[in-house]
Amino acid sequence: MGSRRRGQVVLLLFLSLDLFCFSSLRAGKPDSLRSIPVEAVVLPDTLASDSAVREEGKVWSNVLFDVKVKPYVPKKKKNGKEGGGFLRHTFGGHIDRTFEQAFDYSIVLVPSFSREGSVGIGGMGAALFRLDRKDSLMPPSDISLSGNASIKGFFYAGLLGNMYFPGRKSRLNYEISFSQRVLNFWGINYDSCLVRPAVFYTRWNVKAAAFYDYQVLKGFYLGAAVDFSYNSAVKIDDISYLDGQKRSYTLTGIGLSLQYDTRDFIKTPTRGMNFLLRQMIYPEFMGNAGRTLWRTTFTANYYQRLWDGAVLAFDLYAEINSENAPWALREEAGGQYRLRGYYRGRYMDNNLASFQVELRQKLFWRVGVAVFGGLGSVFPSFKEWRADQLLFTAGLGLRVEFKHNVNLRVDYGFGRGTSGFVLSLGESF
Repeated sequence: MGSRRRGQVVLLLFLSLDLFCFSSLRAGKPDSLRSIPVEAVVLPDTLASDSAVREEGKVWSNVLFDVKVKPYVPKKKKNGKEGGGFLRHTFGGHIDRTFEQAFDYSIVLVPSFSREGSVGIGGMGAALFRLDRKDSLMPPSDISLSGNASIKGFFYAGLLGNMYFPGRKSRLNYEISFSQRVLNFWGINYDSCLVRPAVFYTRWNVKAAAFYDYQVLKGFYLGAAVDFSYNSAVKIDDISYLDGQKRSYTLTGIGLSLQYDTRDFIKTPTRGMNFLLRQMIYPEFMGNAGRTLWRTTFTANYYQRLWDGAVLAFDLYAEINSENAPWALREEAGGQYRLRGYYRGRYMDNNLASFQVELRQKLFWRVGVAVFGGLGSVFPSFKEWRADQLLFTAGLGLRVEFKHNVNLRVDYGFGRGTSGFVLSLGESF
């Protein structure tokens, strides 16, 4: 197109736009925003005589004024399901889509760091689903898969979740995991951990556990449990640190529980309470410990909403084992749930008792923070407990809602001469 013709088209556009604005203001209602026929545009003779320019004016008029605005509708796949793929599942994962989709998942791959494993790479996947998609009062079931590998030879892979069955009477909690950890080791009782220098050992752990609960009254559950574990100190610098116990233990336990639970959501509670008493028995013929063992677990949690987005949470916990239990059943300070910030295994003994309180505050979008503090102790028996065995912990945390009501949690805790990070899915209690 020559320069003269380009100039004519530009002039035509300005004239059409002026007429459109004048007509819209005069009409004063949305119906005036209609296509303007090209005949309504008064053209100079030099333009009107040129049929080609007139035809171009008609095209531009249609382009400018015949466009219909439509609301955004996500693209659908051929099977009729909403598309968006990986990015939608990951960055839109906080929305509950379990009524629309059979399996609503999110996946993330992140660098990781821990006191035990050092620098590594970790991946997490979480999914929500419903066994009864007609029941809006029942929370969605959840399943999460996580893995981690570090430069120190640490490896972990785990699958865990909660399943709610139709009718809201029964539920199942399960966990399957395998880990290889290269750790510092101080011994298997508190006093040894105080005086012995650290040695290295490589620990293998295979775990499979399931806990089934049935609601007998509103909030009250009777439960059955099964717990299998294999633990082996495949390498250890000084075998005497095991105090004459075996390198490897295979243990299988069965148990019963009584629970009162009014939490709104197990992974990320914001209100309610949870009281649990569980008794496990590890029969002699179901393992290689050489005797029958037992374990008692008590948990008391309370959750109180405060101001907007704030939850105050309390946790009282105790795990008591048979006298002189195998090291594979003994309790360790540290980890991702209690006495956070301690090197896991820095203090070990037969029993554990702890108390902690945590304030959780949602800030914006899917981001929140937490501050926590508490006390705990590992000890051989109640008769032999001493006040100097008390360990304190305090710290800060970051929360990102990875899935609907499932937080990606990063905590930094510190205690007696120690500190460390924790990366996990779901709240610590």
